[in-house]
Amino acid sequence: MGQVIAFRRPQQPTTPAEPVLGLLSAVDFALRDLAEIMPHIGLDSARAQAEACRAMLAQAFDAEVEAELGN
Repeated sequence: MGQVIAFRRPQQPTTPAEPVLGLLSAVDFALRDLAEIMPHIGLDSARAQAEACRAMLAQAFDAEVEAELGN
């Protein structure tokens, strides 16, 4: 008697999907969210940390926009 061995069918190679959300869009949304929540942060230290984060994101966003406009 012979033994039947079932082999898996080869899977079709998948092409990487486009990112659902681009990095610039994510940073833009984060900046907007921070602007909305910062007035509601009670602790001065937390508000200062949120402002530092917002400033860092804004600087990175502006630099990337400048770089893209230059290309």
